[in-house]
Amino acid sequence: MRFLRTSLAKKGRSRPGQDADVRRSLVESLYASPTSLTIGAVTGVAIGLSICALSPTGPIQYVVAALCLVAALRVVSAVFFHRQLVRGTAVASRNWELAYELGAWGYAGLLGLMSFVTLLGSNNPGTHLLSVSMAAGYAGGISGRNAGRVQIAIGQVCLTLLPTAIALWMHGTTGYRVLGVAMAMMVLGLAEISSTIHRIVVQALVGKRDKSLLAEKFERLARFDSLTGLENRMAMQMRLREIFDTNHKRNDAVTILWMDVDRFKEINDSLGHMVGDQLLRGVAERLNEVVQDRGRIARFGGDEFVVICPDMDRVTAAALAQEIITYFAHGFDLGDNILQVTASIGYAVAPQDGRDMDELMQHADLALYEAKREGRNRASSFNWSLKERFNRVHEIETGLRRALDGGELKLLFQPIVDLESGHIDACEALLRWDHPVLGPIPPSEFIPISESMGMIEAMTAWVLREACAAAMSWPGDVRIAINISPASLKSADLPGNVITALVDSGLPARRLELEVTESIFLDDSGQTNAVLRELQRIGLRLALDDFGTGYSSLSYLRSYRFDTLKIDQSFMAGVSANAEDRAIVRAIGNLARDLSMDTVAEGIETPDQLVHAREAGFTNVQGYLFSRPVPRERIAELIASGPLQGAERPDPVQTRRRRA
Repeated sequence: MRFLRTSLAKKGRSRPGQDADVRRSLVESLYASPTSLTIGAVTGVAIGLSICALSPTGPIQYVVAALCLVAALRVVSAVFFHRQLVRGTAVASRNWELAYELGAWGYAGLLGLMSFVTLLGSNNPGTHLLSVSMAAGYAGGISGRNAGRVQIAIGQVCLTLLPTAIALWMHGTTGYRVLGVAMAMMVLGLAEISSTIHRIVVQALVGKRDKSLLAEKFERLARFDSLTGLENRMAMQMRLREIFDTNHKRNDAVTILWMDVDRFKEINDSLGHMVGDQLLRGVAERLNEVVQDRGRIARFGGDEFVVICPDMDRVTAAALAQEIITYFAHGFDLGDNILQVTASIGYAVAPQDGRDMDELMQHADLALYEAKREGRNRASSFNWSLKERFNRVHEIETGLRRALDGGELKLLFQPIVDLESGHIDACEALLRWDHPVLGPIPPSEFIPISESMGMIEAMTAWVLREACAAAMSWPGDVRIAINISPASLKSADLPGNVITALVDSGLPARRLELEVTESIFLDDSGQTNAVLRELQRIGLRLALDDFGTGYSSLSYLRSYRFDTLKIDQSFMAGVSANAEDRAIVRAIGNLARDLSMDTVAEGIETPDQLVHAREAGFTNVQGYLFSRPVPRERIAELIASGPLQGAERPDPVQTRRRRA
């Protein structure tokens, strides 16, 4: 009995801590097989009726009647709960457990009472055999069937076997007493069996629950972003694919808004990743507040967020995008930091902008790129001209990789004429590309693309080699001028490429002039300054190109001691009709002369422009009046031909007459 009390006490202590799901499964196991419960009830009733038939009238009839009633109620409740369980409407509550517990103990107690009354109230060995067999068989079966709720199983065993064992002992004969002791020992054995089965079942259920929780955890990690709690890229793509797969109506609108936090990298680099993470969480909260039930938000990666809005047209999408941008203007309070953050949004609407998921996402991304290109803090809708431009850029990117190795690039040369002598003083090397499909592509288009691709260094090295080799065939006093991209100046490889080109060609350093624009100083991290100093130590010349179109800070002229100043052709284009342009041209000419710098007037196309350049004190001129850019062979002929026509110093009397 001490063993039974200890076992039940352990089960009672473990109950409060038992997981609700495990407990629910254990309760459901009680009703899992109404068939076995029905068989046990029918068997007990049949044996009870048989004992009644073989026994004289007395208490046994009342016991069997109660047994039949309890058996019927248990079968009905078990069938009813099982049907609900199958339909998914059953709830394994404490009330159902208590109902089963009372019914089980009542039925087991009546079986034990039936054996007790039969053994002591009848001398018929047949009824004794039936009652003892029923008690022993029922106790053995129930110890396994109801082991899920071990206190019920052990209680039923005790209520069935202990009255039977007591009655056998009270019968007095040796055989009956031996059988009574065996029945009492069976209680201990069956209690141990029930406890063992219960432990195994609970362990299995806990293992199943843990696996299920682990699977849910991994599924959440796979579908949700751990930082913001939003759906991640995979979940977003699955959701969008499902929308397209289930949406068979061609005119149903589906909108994708693709949002990017402007200058997020600068925030991350300056304030740290912890602040960056706080900002991303704040952005996710803001998006949830604005979008609400109008769409589903996902973090696509980094600082990019995607909003999927079914049944949203272009007008509504534009309004939502503007609402998000406006809501961001309130700033983000991140504790120690209050950040003013803007966002750029691109959106595309199906089916007009794309018939499948991949196409719609690509077009929303193109619209986002357009919003950022136009200055950020704005929303842009996709239109098909963006796709055409994207395809052209892609074609140029693909062609550039081939052009450098395949000999598609070529150099043309435009003379820079000395105004004093009329001879060619230098030649500017100009890069040209005739695309096999797109035709001639201007440098203003393919040079920025090569910079973004990281090909500008290789392209600059090729131009240096080809230009220096061409200059070696010219007279020794003619220089070669080469434009250098701001991106190349940020590369530590430029001085090495220059030295390699000079050594391979044998060209003296003073015959090479590198032209740079003022834009190189706007984003100077120190690398540009170091490269320019290194180039000057090599001994080559430096020219400041397009002077007057940028910030035109005079400190650049003092800090870097340029050899040549080139005035932008926009000033020369209006010099004949615009007094302001004439004043600027004269001021630059005087400034360069006082600083002992050569000057070049670009864009000289008319004799009158040439006269103004000469009067402003420019030392050199360049433009179509003398020659368009020409191939290597033709420039050599022009150099050898002597003074160019139109470059001679005009008669002052004729000049005054023409002006009059």
